[in-house]
Amino acid sequence: MAGAGRAIAVLTSGGDAQGMNAAVRAVTRMGIYVGAKVYLIHEGYQGLVDGGDNIKLAHWHSVTNIIQLGGTVIGSARCKAFTTREGRLAAAFNLVKKGITNLCVCGGDGSLTGANIFRKEWSGLLAELVEKGRITDTLAAKHDNLNIVGLVGSIDNDFCGTDMTIGADSALHRIMDIIDAIMTTAQSHQRTFVLEVMGRHCGYLALVSALASGADWLFIPEDPPHDGWEDRMCARLEGSRITGSRLNIIIVAEGARDRDGKHISSTYIKDIVSIYTVNAHCTVCTHLGFQSTKLGVEAVIALLDASPDTAACVIGLSGNHAVRLPLMECVEMTKLVQQAMNEKKFDEAVKLRGGSFENNWNIYKLLSFQKRAQSESKFSLAILNVGAPAPGMNAAVRSAVRLALAHGHKVYAVQNGYQGLADGAVFEMEWHKVAGWTGQGGSLLGTKRTLPDKNMEGIAQTITKFNLSALLVIGGFEAYHGVLQLFEARAQYDEFCIPMCVIPATISNNVPGTDFSLGADTAVNAAMEGCDKIKQSATGTKRRVFVVETMGGYCGYLATSTGIAVDFPSLTLFCFNRNEKCHEHYSTDFIYRLYSSEGKGIFDCRVNVLGHLQQGGAPSPFDRNFGTKLGVRAIQWLTEKLRENYRQGRVFANAPNTACVLGLKRKVLSFIPTTELKDDTDFELRMPKVQWWFNLQQILKMLAKYQTSFCEYVPGEIEHVTRRSISIDSGF
Repeated sequence: MAGAGRAIAVLTSGGDAQGMNAAVRAVTRMGIYVGAKVYLIHEGYQGLVDGGDNIKLAHWHSVTNIIQLGGTVIGSARCKAFTTREGRLAAAFNLVKKGITNLCVCGGDGSLTGANIFRKEWSGLLAELVEKGRITDTLAAKHDNLNIVGLVGSIDNDFCGTDMTIGADSALHRIMDIIDAIMTTAQSHQRTFVLEVMGRHCGYLALVSALASGADWLFIPEDPPHDGWEDRMCARLEGSRITGSRLNIIIVAEGARDRDGKHISSTYIKDIVSIYTVNAHCTVCTHLGFQSTKLGVEAVIALLDASPDTAACVIGLSGNHAVRLPLMECVEMTKLVQQAMNEKKFDEAVKLRGGSFENNWNIYKLLSFQKRAQSESKFSLAILNVGAPAPGMNAAVRSAVRLALAHGHKVYAVQNGYQGLADGAVFEMEWHKVAGWTGQGGSLLGTKRTLPDKNMEGIAQTITKFNLSALLVIGGFEAYHGVLQLFEARAQYDEFCIPMCVIPATISNNVPGTDFSLGADTAVNAAMEGCDKIKQSATGTKRRVFVVETMGGYCGYLATSTGIAVDFPSLTLFCFNRNEKCHEHYSTDFIYRLYSSEGKGIFDCRVNVLGHLQQGGAPSPFDRNFGTKLGVRAIQWLTEKLRENYRQGRVFANAPNTACVLGLKRKVLSFIPTTELKDDTDFELRMPKVQWWFNLQQILKMLAKYQTSFCEYVPGEIEHVTRRSISIDSGF
């Protein structure tokens, strides 16, 4: 095996973050899978310094049933001793005694910087141990190199280079749960709520939660408000009440400052708002597996690949891929953000946070502060949902409607997809009609799977009747297929010679041209929560097999992702995660009967079909944010195409690049003509012919102890952290 004779240790340090346990589990099981000894270091660096029982050899079941737990089961402690050479000398001795030369550290930038210092001093520390007679020359020579790999655990998402840190997504979920609860109360009583969220030096949580909730005002440390913000904020709140709003939300990061560096507290904001409305309340959000598993697996591979010349690296996310980032490049870039804020170079600070942060901030300002156009443009566009409902659809509709109105376009909504477009089920949208839509699940416009090929004449008549200049179609495979049909019918119908854009939205994640569809993240979370409850229901039950069926049609993304994110104890509980159409003969019922028959006297079997639970409920923070951004980008693109193709008093768009799917590939949002995607599509099975997530199945097999070839695993690439690399918007 690749790791035979190697010893790997893992520790968690600094503050805890949800997802750390998933990372610990992945490192442990992947290390054991490749043949290495794996040690769990309890209580962080303090346990490393103290040694003894704090450093324990792990086996496969040491990390059973921890993936869904918050915090870190191996403990985390801040350690002053490790900041001294004496403390690091003790740590080195404890590692050498166990034969450990590979260390995986999960923590923030301080913890990771400490690990890099430890690595640099390693040779000197061993020499000192030899000099003091604590170890022999032979032992020192055998352990002459220490390999370090970091995993970033921080709910603030404040580490440059990676799109998302371990714990940030879970923190956003907790914040959105609170905001959703607050919104119900606030609307009932016409209240303004001031919500303080964590983020001493980074406004990521505040920014994304504001974008995902449609907050009225936002305070982040990277871009403090200008003087006189109190009057402007209250005037905005008062104006919204005049137009009929019953709810106002103000979100403030705990580290918010004004331009002079004075702290802006949630209490101060509440007191200011109370002058204008007596119903102002203040709430503070304090401390609160899928990606963590991928990162943990890659950390082990990076340790095995390391040589004495390999610099310490941190495993980060680049789009949907795990990548290796030079540790100190990330640390130095992170320090530049704080330096820019200290020097009051706030525009620079926002840029240094990365392209995603900057784009989120610009979109929030665009949707919150841009005035609606005083005069109408010459363009009208229609928005429709097609296919099954998907969480995030309504967020995309809201941002699209408001930006289109801000551009002066007339905006129509279509009920019930292409069928409604053919039937003329069209009504005009206004700014206030989409208030509060971001957090709503399902499809508020109504949706159907019907394709347009049987209703071409009716669709053409509706386009003419309402003088529609563009179509924005938000939906799943049928949305893409329908726009392709409309494009191919342009030769027969001039009415279809208008710009058309598809925003992929389906829990199945089966739309060609994109790695992620709106709704898939919420569906994976729902399936994961369902499996967690199944485990809880079986506590104390011995030897039981669960056959869990997920949705997804012929696309196995949901089943694969859920399988990675959920850990069933293999001795007492076993989960057979199955996609609803994975095989003609191996149905859920067949698998249930097979295991029931073969397991008599050994284990019993239960079936759980998650079904439409994966479609329902409020969208996840990712889907709210992603939908908002896709809606904005789609309207920007449609507006460009309308202007480019306006001639002699009408819009005439006949080129292939005027009927596109807006997709996220790796880290890039791009518009791909539907005609280019046609050859890459399996229309019978309704999915792309090649799907990026197939590589995830190898991780699933290895962590489930399958007999599979390790060489099939595709390792992460090395990416350097530069101003240019962080400027790309990942979509998160």
